[in-house]
Amino acid sequence: MSEPIRVVVTGAAGQIAYSLLYMIAKGDVFGPDQAVILHLLDIPPMMEVLQGVVMELADCALPLLRGVVPTADPAEAFKDVSAAFLVGAMPRKQGMERKDLLSANVKIFKVQGEALNEYAKKDVKVLVVGNPANTNALVCSKYAPSIPRENFTAMTRLDQNRAQAQIAAKAGVPVNQVYNVFIWGNHSSTQVPDASHAKVITGPNTAISAADAVKNEAWLLAEFIATVQKRGAAVIAARKMSSAMSAAKAAADHMRDWFRGTEPGKYVSMGVVSDGSYGAPKDVVFSFPVEIKNGKWSIVQGLPINDFYQQLLTATGKELEEEKAEAFSVINS
Repeated sequence: MSEPIRVVVTGAAGQIAYSLLYMIAKGDVFGPDQAVILHLLDIPPMMEVLQGVVMELADCALPLLRGVVPTADPAEAFKDVSAAFLVGAMPRKQGMERKDLLSANVKIFKVQGEALNEYAKKDVKVLVVGNPANTNALVCSKYAPSIPRENFTAMTRLDQNRAQAQIAAKAGVPVNQVYNVFIWGNHSSTQVPDASHAKVITGPNTAISAADAVKNEAWLLAEFIATVQKRGAAVIAARKMSSAMSAAKAAADHMRDWFRGTEPGKYVSMGVVSDGSYGAPKDVVFSFPVEIKNGKWSIVQGLPINDFYQQLLTATGKELEEEKAEAFSVINS
């Protein structure tokens, strides 16, 4: 058994964390031999609820869980952490505009960036889940200058998982037989779910394109994209609350792959600081297909992008530039 690593989860009394903490503590993320100490951050009014979460974690009797630190103090929460799940944010409610969400949340992520900069390990891996995740991740990175910018990522894995599930259902195969479905751009309704590189496993050592498996190009270019783009809103409409269980699973998937690597030839979607690849604007957090080795991600290069998808990439990039400008105007006002 290796030495415990410290992992912070913000918004730890909330719904996403309720599912996520169990996944982390039982070894789904960092591996079956990696002990963890959980730092649980939430706001002062949630401390009583958080104590209930602490009790439940104890009652799970999880061998890998070596300690729990519940706190409302960012200095204590971010002290010496190796991984950060930034879940806590004002949740999006039915009818709320993204601009309202942006204004409420950017100041939270400025404070958390400053706390990471001062207290966390310098190689900490940061995953922003709280929306608008891409721009929150950018804000966070700006206020943590001593931590490499590539260590700040935003979650688009939920969108990838949604896309993978849609294709699997349409092709009539288990979801683990679909791979290389990507999400480009923003975690918003402008995101670009791209099945043009996706593969469907049809037998031992045999895979065909998603287009050949689905046999419905019109669906792939219209209904499939719209369903994934609007899935979050559809969940809110049905549940009266935003996605929680599926978001927790996606956060676990994202951090697991970041720490443990991706399989050769299989890529995953991550929001990362853009270097301008595929014509994306630079200096925004943009979702790309990446591969991960030895804890380092790299953008997959050389994928052919046709005019249909390129137009969508341009639109989602424009939205991210607008969000960035608005976020920093809020901070500087």
